[in-house]
Amino acid sequence: MRSVALSVIAIAASGALAQTDAAPKPTFTPTEIKAPFIEQFTDDWAERWTPSEATKKTPVGGETFSYVGQWDVEDPSISAIEGDKGLVAKSKAAHHAISAPFAKPIAFADKPLVVQYEVKYQKGGNCGGGYVKLLEDGFQTSGKEFSDTTPWVIMFGPDLTCPGTKVHFIFRYKSPKTGETEEKHLKIPPRPTIEKLTNLYTLIVHPNNTYNPLEDFEPAVNPPKEIDDPEDSKPSTGSTRRRLRTPTPPRLAFICPDDWDEDAPYEILDEDATKPEGWLDDEPSTIPDPDATKPEEWDDEEDGDWIAPTVANPKCTEAPGCGEWKRPFKANPDYKGKWFAPMIDNPAYKGEWAPRKIPNPNFYEDLTPIKTLSKIGGVGIELWTMTEDILFDNLYVGHSVEDAKKFAAETFEDDPVTFIRQKVLTFVDLAKLDPLLAFKTHPETGAALAGALFTLFGMLGALFGLIGGQSKPVVTKSSKKTDAPTPDDKKKTDAAPVAAAGDEKKDDGNLKKRNVK
Repeated sequence: MRSVALSVIAIAASGALAQTDAAPKPTFTPTEIKAPFIEQFTDDWAERWTPSEATKKTPVGGETFSYVGQWDVEDPSISAIEGDKGLVAKSKAAHHAISAPFAKPIAFADKPLVVQYEVKYQKGGNCGGGYVKLLEDGFQTSGKEFSDTTPWVIMFGPDLTCPGTKVHFIFRYKSPKTGETEEKHLKIPPRPTIEKLTNLYTLIVHPNNTYNPLEDFEPAVNPPKEIDDPEDSKPSTGSTRRRLRTPTPPRLAFICPDDWDEDAPYEILDEDATKPEGWLDDEPSTIPDPDATKPEEWDDEEDGDWIAPTVANPKCTEAPGCGEWKRPFKANPDYKGKWFAPMIDNPAYKGEWAPRKIPNPNFYEDLTPIKTLSKIGGVGIELWTMTEDILFDNLYVGHSVEDAKKFAAETFEDDPVTFIRQKVLTFVDLAKLDPLLAFKTHPETGAALAGALFTLFGMLGALFGLIGGQSKPVVTKSSKKTDAPTPDDKKKTDAAPVAAAGDEKKDDGNLKKRNVK
């Protein structure tokens, strides 16, 4: 019990510390990790990133749109690290596109490819993409002409479609037989949580086919060895019906039997039924309501003769029944319904027709398709969104899984106390702007704060004898401010206790997503 009390006090102290000037937010410091491409959107970001000024045509209708969506680098609406800015798609209901080239093209035929970045839907999700495209080497300098038609190698990240949502993992593969390029989509993509917290997405592509492109993607990388013969056609003769109701001669073998009466009714009168004893033949089932009276305002000349409403006859309630007794119906034992000829196998049926198979002239077999993918020369973000203020940050593209983990640890700390503190900081920052919204978007944190505070006050009261015995009753209040400040608020320092919180880290193969801030 003592350890529980100490834990609650420690958690509450952590919450109080989070709201005071003595415990400011950690300050952003650029990472010292090296990789082919790392982007934290520091002050010189515009030297690397170029917003697109291109136009695009819709696949249906051929309408032309321009990439007019505004991009900016700014602080998140709610942040856990002071000065940690991100790239923000600012416009609602607009096409956005921006790209950055790598210093050198990245090949991953012999090394893993690791892609990792953060996305925060600051206004919540409502039809908005959060994915990135790794551009094919040679097209990374598209810059202002970057569009949906710019060749890319891999597309990865969350996409909130209307309806539905998924984490894309798509790669573009060039057939060694025909030279045509085709998109290969992950068959069962993970489902992300689209919320106002930051989400970390990590993709690790190994040359040894950790994700098996031969089975896990569609369409499959390797085409079938055989295909349907396009020149084969269904024969005009032969029956497609497996069974028949009436066969060819002799038809007379399938006629209605003599003892089959198709006109026999489903039900008949029950001749064995007798009228129950005590049945009141002369009593009606309803009678005029004896308690009803004609309304004073009723005018017989204008409204007609007043007729009292009827009620159930109380005599019928006590008796088996009232009124004329009628013989009930029962099921007819001779009922058989309409006669149908029995089904028999069709002697002319040859099975379901299917075209014959022929060797596929475009067949090939590539057992290591990842090794044949093109080099990547840059990264681009090209999307249409109905949601504004989608934030991208801390982008890593390289070969080291360990470095990617270290990079994530700098802003996604696994330590529970730090994680709890980030949760509280997020809640407190939002509560300063809109307390109601804070409790709506983070109900667990708000409820934990209030509950921990009441628990702490109760324990302290019991410890110092302020509660129980002959002491004067003490009323405790939550330090959560939901309305305008009162005079009492100015005389005390608010303390917001913290309750343990946090999503369990889940690992979905090599495709990962964590919700941490």
